[in-house]
Amino acid sequence: MKKTPVALQLWSVREDTTRDFAAAVAEVAGIGYTGVELAGYGNLDAKGAKDALDAAGLKVAGMHVSYSALRSDLNAVISDALLLGTRHVACSWWPPAHFVSASACEQIGEQLGEVGELLRPFGIRFGFHNHNSEFKIFDKRPALDWILGAAEPRNLFSEVDVYWVHFAGYSPAKFILDQGARIPLVHLKDQKELGVGPVKFDEIFAACDSVGAVEWYIVEQEEYSHAPMKSVRVCFEQMKAWGRA
Repeated sequence: MKKTPVALQLWSVREDTTRDFAAAVAEVAGIGYTGVELAGYGNLDAKGAKDALDAAGLKVAGMHVSYSALRSDLNAVISDALLLGTRHVACSWWPPAHFVSASACEQIGEQLGEVGELLRPFGIRFGFHNHNSEFKIFDKRPALDWILGAAEPRNLFSEVDVYWVHFAGYSPAKFILDQGARIPLVHLKDQKELGVGPVKFDEIFAACDSVGAVEWYIVEQEEYSHAPMKSVRVCFEQMKAWGRA
């Protein structure tokens, strides 16, 4: 089976990229990551980030963008995505206070789907990255089900964050199996470094293998046992130990 490439969500090393984006991504490449997912460009602009990533030999698995930026300056988002050569743009967060009913969640899905419809002619797929609040139950279904159900799959994919699904009390593997080809990007995250927390990665990888639609595994680190760059190195070494990198 062909290995799914492994990227790093650069939010994991945001202090490093803010200080020196080019040096940070060169170090990420040296660890062994194939690509990155962007959450801004650190101390550079999009062109500078593109040059630095090219120099490091890294691909752009995707971009995280706020919904406000998508609504206020979609043309800039499109321009940056095309420049950086990524096919994936994801809304990074939605205010949990808006998840108040099934119909409210459907309205959010409709809004996200509208953005995806605008991006699709440019060859860009649009997705939504979850946290735990999207698993609040309305009418026996999680909020995220209502959000995704209100948009066409071609206009809105799910970038599942497996730690937040677990944190909410759900099975990430079941969610992946249920959503199937709607999940091209998977955020691999544990309580701290990969493999030392409660997330059951064997089940997650089995589900991903079964569906066969994941284009990138994206490691994300938010709590650390070491300096951030060392922590993401530990995560990559764990991916190698699992035979996934």
